Amino acid sequence: MKNRRDSSPAAGEVGLGMTNLVVSAWSPKKHRGHVYALVACWTLFASWAIAQSGQTYKVRLSTVPVDATMLATVTGSGSAKAVLKGNTLMISGTFQGLRSPATRAAIHAGPQKGIRGPAIHDVTVSKEKAGTLSGSVELSASEVEALKNGCLYLQIDSERAPDGNLWGWLLR
Repeated sequence: MKNRRDSSPAAGEVGLGMTNLVVSAWSPKKHRGHVYALVACWTLFASWAIAQSGQTYKVRLSTVPVDATMLATVTGSGSAKAVLKGNTLMISGTFQGLRSPATRAAIHAGPQKGIRGPAIHDVTVSKEKAGTLSGSVELSASEVEALKNGCLYLQIDSERAPDGNLWGWLLR
């Protein structure tokens, strides 16, 4: 920029009272290297931020499918959040409204979304009718793939519903 003390702007300058500034046109060819560097830095930063924050999954806990004999036994609701960083899945949540105390909470793997499967990892759960659950588990590569495909779910068992009281799929 060029400062001038006279009151009249010269060609290519913008008048600002006592001081006139030279305004140069921005040229894409002239600044292409800077633009590429800026884009590269932004891309690296965004990738780093995503890696640091992990992938977040939400869980809405609701009653498992029941038949008429279990209607009075299986009640409650809850929610949880899971974050995947590398192969580590950290999960935390709350539940309420069970008719009997919780006995176990586990992550299960179904063959596809919506179909029940075996327990693969236990998580800590309050042994109460309402409480919290939490845990940090290391997933195998196939379990990470199952999580990303929506095939993992969280299930809470209770004294009166030992085969499942609440469940919810880990979804993005």
